[in-house]
Amino acid sequence: MTSSDDYVVPTVDDGAPPVLLVLADSLSYYGPKGGLPVDDPRIWPNIVAAELGWTVELVARIGWTSRDAWWALTQDPRVWAAIPKAGAVVFGVGGMDSLPSPLPTALREQIRYVRPPALRRVVRAGYQWAQPKLAPLRWPVALPPKLSVEYLEQARAALEYVRPELPVIGTLPSVHRSDAYGNVHAGRPAAERALRQWSSDTGVPLVDLAAAVRENIFSVDANPDGIHWGWNAHREVAKAMLVELRAVAPVEDR
Repeated sequence: MTSSDDYVVPTVDDGAPPVLLVLADSLSYYGPKGGLPVDDPRIWPNIVAAELGWTVELVARIGWTSRDAWWALTQDPRVWAAIPKAGAVVFGVGGMDSLPSPLPTALREQIRYVRPPALRRVVRAGYQWAQPKLAPLRWPVALPPKLSVEYLEQARAALEYVRPELPVIGTLPSVHRSDAYGNVHAGRPAAERALRQWSSDTGVPLVDLAAAVRENIFSVDANPDGIHWGWNAHREVAKAMLVELRAVAPVEDR
């Protein structure tokens, strides 16, 4: 993962439990009332790990796309340390990629750097005002499906280079009912088609987040923001993830 040409995967103590390495967006650690610490037992990565007797390395951030997962893989030393110990890697990104982003993603990401603070607040308020009003244009999305798949494939190929036997699991985008995005998710079908083609080409199994969380996200039990899930959705995602992990990874349930 580093720029060095002589990187060698270090030997890992066979007695240590495997690590579930999850590169994800905020759906992995947000609950019905907001973001949570990575060790909260109710979020789906920890439910999965507890079921398998594994540990978790969750590397995630709100708004992350497949491009950010690739950057984390290549730039975050926590990820480098987890790869030799990993029992499987999950790409829990893609949902943000498919959301409407009529204003450039780069603009949103740069708002935090605007100075002075008073101007930053004005710019942020303007962005938050414009986003839902322009979302019905349905184009462009935060990251086009072709680019999403390219970043995921770069990440998969990099992992295969250092750990050829390491299972990788992908995800299909979730669904939402968010006023912040004008309740628009027209980019999801194209994203799903591209991801399913990538899965067919590479053999990477996919967990359909939409199927797992749809009932919850459209209920009063989900987060009021209309994007993040309630606890039942986290449990359903964990169930679906466990099915795929048991099919590709040597696991022994606790």
